[in-house]
Amino acid sequence: MPDPHAHDQITDLFIIGGGINGCGIARDAAGRGLSVALAEMNDLASATSSASTKLFHGGLRYLEYFEFRLVREALIEREVLLKAMPHISWPMRFVLPFHKDMRFDNTTPTSKLLTTIMPWMKGRRPAWLIRLGLFMYDSLGKRGILPGTSKLDLSNDPAGRPLDPKFKTAFEYSDCWIEDARLVVLNARDAESRGAEIMTRTKVTGAIRNADHWVIDLEDITTGETSQRRAKMLVNAGGPWVADVLRQKLGQNSRESIRLVRGSHIVVPKLYDHGRCYFFQGTDGRIIFAIPYEEDYTLIGTTDADHPDPQTAPTCTPEEQDYLINFASQYFANPLSRDDIVWTYSGVRPLYDDGASSATAATREYVLTLNDNAAPLLNVFGGKITTYRKLAEAALEKIGTVFPDLPRDWTAGVALPGGNFPVGDVAKLTAKLAQDYPFLSPYATRRLIRAYGTEAWEVLGNATSAEDLGRAFGATITARELDWTIAHEWVRTGEDYLLRRTKLALRLTEAERAAVDSYIRSQAADLAA
Repeated sequence: MPDPHAHDQITDLFIIGGGINGCGIARDAAGRGLSVALAEMNDLASATSSASTKLFHGGLRYLEYFEFRLVREALIEREVLLKAMPHISWPMRFVLPFHKDMRFDNTTPTSKLLTTIMPWMKGRRPAWLIRLGLFMYDSLGKRGILPGTSKLDLSNDPAGRPLDPKFKTAFEYSDCWIEDARLVVLNARDAESRGAEIMTRTKVTGAIRNADHWVIDLEDITTGETSQRRAKMLVNAGGPWVADVLRQKLGQNSRESIRLVRGSHIVVPKLYDHGRCYFFQGTDGRIIFAIPYEEDYTLIGTTDADHPDPQTAPTCTPEEQDYLINFASQYFANPLSRDDIVWTYSGVRPLYDDGASSATAATREYVLTLNDNAAPLLNVFGGKITTYRKLAEAALEKIGTVFPDLPRDWTAGVALPGGNFPVGDVAKLTAKLAQDYPFLSPYATRRLIRAYGTEAWEVLGNATSAEDLGRAFGATITARELDWTIAHEWVRTGEDYLLRRTKLALRLTEAERAAVDSYIRSQAADLAA
């Protein structure tokens, strides 16, 4: 690992941004033998990468925009990713209720075509169109693990019970869940294990471009200390701040730009008992999901709204809350109200600006631009979480023009930390953990396997009783686990652990959350001393 004090040392690659794209590129590059340093001004996954809808999916609705390449790449990628991280990703079935009076967005390329050739449909979305879309969804990508589409009779299927009785038929298809923030952390950990230096809470305040290297100015936002680094090549993976970094911090002009689109979600108490998700279609062209969440809740989202200023923290507005509540209530038999909401979150997606007329229609394709007029600069625009590994491979292809003779692509099929076990063996692994640590509650056992996979044994160590795990903070959180995340996962505040490494803030009182935060800050300060 590069010596953090050797400021005269020139690193091959310096990456700005600790979201999924930055950490994915860091992992791939370090695995090919490049020296890598990454700076994130906050915590890892503190912005877009912890505020997704938590899905590895092909993007069924993107078919209506004829984005076939994007959908195909994402569909193929689902199973590649699933095999590398079966603890934090798992298959899910999605139920798409159908009613003959459903109408579709009249602005998509598909709807415009149908309106031209079938005007008598008057905007209705016919069953054959949905069947065709799902057939393409099944066919565009290779499926070895995920089952294909089927038709459901909602009058006798458990998926019909929570829904308005007017829905008699549904189609069911496959996608995957992903613990998005943990995905980022595991990529960062794997990058570090391969020699990368990961610096959190380290802000890039500026950079000077020379003929053959960059000089990067850094500020530790915790201590205020400043330092400089040198690198042969710079990667701008700033997410929502990519344009700000490019123009303000790096002083570079570019015709490329991004469109910031806010996606908001609400969490409500568990709405149904089965483990499937719902895909709801609206008359405004939007779709939302209702997804089982953290065992006792249901996640509903997302919205699409333009968000002009990256410096303004995204929040789920009252209008967005009402929109999601009203949208879901059109489908569920028991209408929801804002009083049902127990938590909201919102993130900003930095989409490549292709001039689309609406936030919903903006492309989810990624664009990589390489400027090598002097010391090389690679900018990352757009992208989606499902294709982060492919984006990293595409980035390394461009990086390879600067560093010739790099090893070939290697990340497909290589497990992330804790993911070195077969897909489908989560129950077996959970049973083994329960056997080895019989004092754990069933919930704690399930949670630890889903968070840490095979590393759960490392977290728990030689404990033979609950007391051996140290102080209990509630919701199965122990000092032993907090210490492990502080030492291995860059946890420095209660929010890092309770909202990103886990979602256990949902299960704690305000006093309990404060106790976790106080403990983490104290232990992290001792570690830094």
